[in-house]
Amino acid sequence: MQPFTARVLKIVQSIPEGKIMTYGQIATEAGSPRGARQVVRILHTLSSKHRLPWQRVVNRLGEIALQDDEGASLQRLLLEAEGIQFMANGRISLEKYLHDSQAMTEDE
Repeated sequence: MQPFTARVLKIVQSIPEGKIMTYGQIATEAGSPRGARQVVRILHTLSSKHRLPWQRVVNRLGEIALQDDEGASLQRLLLEAEGIQFMANGRISLEKYLHDSQAMTEDE
């Protein structure tokens, strides 16, 4: 497994229930600021195998990025079950729900 992939897995696994992170944020923290699409690919291929909380990852606008209705509906249901509320425009407030794993590391 590539080091970037291992770091992405660790970061995604660390997202607490009721919080979200963006693809770009994860890529940056994993060491590749332009690797958001790579994060998408990693989540798509490894979420089941590693039991990742994939639903906690959204795009930079706080939107569900999945294009198929079934997947997007499932992601929304899972997030709402964790207490995350969607605004009228279908977005999640990044200000309210964004997880900053860097801040947690610095506080420890």
